[in-house]
Parts: sequence; C-alpha cells; structure tokens
Amino acid sequence: MYWKRWITALVLIPPLVLLILKAGQLLFAIFIVATAVLCLWEYFRIAFAGHEPPVPTAFRCWGYLAGAALVAAAAYQHYPLVLMALALNFLGAAILSIPRFKINMDAPVVAVKQAFGILYIPLSLAFVVLLRETGDGPYWVLFLMWVVAWGDTGALYAGSILGRHKLCPAVSPKKTVEGAIGGLISNLAFAWIFKLLILPGMNGLTCTVFALTVGAVGQVGDLFESEFKRAAGVKDSGTMLPGHGGFLDRLDALMLAAPTAFLLKEYLLP
Repeated sequence: MYWKRWITALVLIPPLVLLILKAGQLLFAIFIVATAVLCLWEYFRIAFAGHEPPVPTAFRCWGYLAGAALVAAAAYQHYPLVLMALALNFLGAAILSIPRFKINMDAPVVAVKQAFGILYIPLSLAFVVLLRETGDGPYWVLFLMWVVAWGDTGALYAGSILGRHKLCPAVSPKKTVEGAIGGLISNLAFAWIFKLLILPGMNGLTCTVFALTVGAVGQVGDLFESEFKRAAGVKDSGTMLPGHGGFLDRLDALMLAAPTAFLLKEYLLP
C-alpha cells in the first residue's frame, strides 16, 4: 500500500545521510537553502490560492531571496544579518502590498502570509544548520531526522491498523489518537536504538525527553501544515516526492521540531 513511500525514502536516505555527516559547511548551507526555497514555493502555492487577481510573482521572489539570505546568515552565525533578512523581507512585502491595494483590499493579508512564510520555513530550517554546528552536530541532525521520520512512520501504521478515535478531524480527518500514541512510542523506541548504536554516551534521560518532546512537537507541525492545505482545499503541498506528496508534506514536522531540538540540546537537557 505504501510502496512508493518506501522506495522514495530508500532512494533519498543514503545521499541525505552522507550530506549530513560529510558535507562541508558551505555545501550543507546550500542544501538547506535549496530545501527552504522548494518548501516556500509549495507554501506560497497553498497560501496564495484563491486570491484574485493572482498574487504577483514579486512577492514570492522576494521571499526566496530573503529566505536564502536568512539561512546563509545562520550558517555562518551572523545573527544580526538573520534579523536584517527578516526585517527586509517584511519591508519588501509591505512595499509590494501598496500597489496591490488599489486592485484588491486583500493586500495586507497577502503581505502577512508572505512574511509568515519566511518565519515558518527558512527561519525554522536555519535551526538545522545551527544544530549541525554544535558539539557532535552532524550526529544530532541525523538523530533529529531519525526521530521525526520514524515517529511519522509509526503514527501512519498505528493509525491505519489501530485507529478508532479521531485526533483532530476538523484539521486532518484521517489522524487518530491511536496513531499519535503509536508515533510517540516509535519516537522513543527508535531514539533509543540510535543512542545505543550511534551516540552511546548520550544521557538516557536526554534521549527520552528529546524523543518524546520532538515527537510531540513534530505532530503539532504536521497538523499545522494540514490547516493550510485544508483551508486551500488541496490534498498535498506538491508532487515531487512520490508517496509523500511535496517537500513541505515531508518536512512539516521538522519546521517546529528543529527549533525545539536546538533549544533542548543547547539549553535545557543535560
């Protein structure tokens, strides 16, 4: 039933692992920039659906430039430039909204959606870059991806087999309480497998708290992206990843999980 999903994952996982563990700082930053731009493209497709006349391409292009600059600044830990990228993006969106207001009074809404997209995607993914620059960073990025991916897989199968009680039918009718619990169990089980095999020196409490917190936040991220899709009346954010949908569909949990992971590792966990 899910063979396309597994084939896509098996094809993409080896180069992704190699990139996380072996790529230099510049190459990894370029990869995250490209990922952010692809996710932004899908987000704008969803967020700007239904606006008439269509939202000008300039809104999107300005967002791509600002998002790329933000991730690049984070990669080299130029934090004032991160704030500058956010500020300039907001300024550009505001300026672009003025001529649109003559045509349609939705201009402020379009500007807010554009500005939010930069917070939601490039800023969130910038924390993956920052996490990689911490102690044992590449392994922690891999740990984050591992926990999120297996939690998503566990939730999918637990929900399909055991699901009886709807989790949040207004947002995602197919998600169930049983699936959510199965996802958390999968988060925890595979986090401990990773700890034993890759990071044996990790504190057991750290592993447990990280897995459950990141897993729960990842599920919130999944539901949050579903709100956009449901409001726009689309099933998937894109079609570039067979069996998964779009890049944003695959990475929606990571958008909230990445900042959470960085916060836990650097400031909250032993």
